[in-house]
Amino acid sequence: MKQRDVVDLLVLAALWGGSFLFIRVSVASFGPFPLMLMRTAIGALVLLPFLLRRPRAAELRANAGRIALIGVVNSAVPFVLYGYAMMRLSAGYSSILNATVPFWSALVAFAWMGERMNRLRVLGLVVGFAGVLVLVWGHLGFGDEGLGLPILAVLGATLAYGIGSVATKKHLSHIDSMTSAGGSLVFAAVALLPFAALAWPANSPGALEWLSAVLLGVFCTGFAYVVFFRLIERIGSVGAVTVTFLVPAFAMLWGALLLGEAVTARMIAGTAIILVGTSLTTGLLGTASPAAALRSLRRTRAAREGSRPD
Repeated sequence: MKQRDVVDLLVLAALWGGSFLFIRVSVASFGPFPLMLMRTAIGALVLLPFLLRRPRAAELRANAGRIALIGVVNSAVPFVLYGYAMMRLSAGYSSILNATVPFWSALVAFAWMGERMNRLRVLGLVVGFAGVLVLVWGHLGFGDEGLGLPILAVLGATLAYGIGSVATKKHLSHIDSMTSAGGSLVFAAVALLPFAALAWPANSPGALEWLSAVLLGVFCTGFAYVVFFRLIERIGSVGAVTVTFLVPAFAMLWGALLLGEAVTARMIAGTAIILVGTSLTTGLLGTASPAAALRSLRRTRAAREGSRPD
């Protein structure tokens, strides 16, 4: 991995870690639906120049129905669930639970597409969900002081991401990934619009909340997508997914520095266990022999040499 790829990984992790901070700052004033309408609409505007290029515009029109469905499942639903959850949960805590996305993706791929689950992947699932138990143990009450519903909302959001990722692979793998990402944000904004209009706050949020919402849309959604797909193009999806390991660290850092959120020993332990499980589930640990790794590297190089920039 080259130095510029490492820099991009750190930038992306800082941006996606920052998204939890901005949601935490602004969601109480806006509410989940209005805030996530702003996030998807602003993010879509950032990606609009990429979508208007001729091949992508044609792809978007030809696959509008499928992209719209992905936009609801993979953006609108999980964004709103995160917004609801983070009215109670801290930025760092939510980001740790977000690291369970690869587990749900693996389970959905197994149940829906019959994707093979070897022993290491199964072990990764077990280890990862054990980490979740460590993190949520003692917080799953559903009374006034319990965090059961917000925690379930985050896990529901990560499940939606898992479904969305598999659905994208199944139905949209033939189109450009930027078309899928940008188009899904457009349709997510359209889907959220009526709900946001009904739930728009009677009292206008303050300047800090507005700034947080705009930064969430511009940098943590639109610009972050550009960085993410640039990474995929250069180092492949397996390399890009390593950002999963860095996001909780940045989210906890931003939360502690800027919001005074506590970082507990249980959070650190849960993070470590979940990320070990993630590394096993995604194949970053122990799944490839040297010969297989060499073959994979050759295929990646061949694919890069055959690709052309926009």
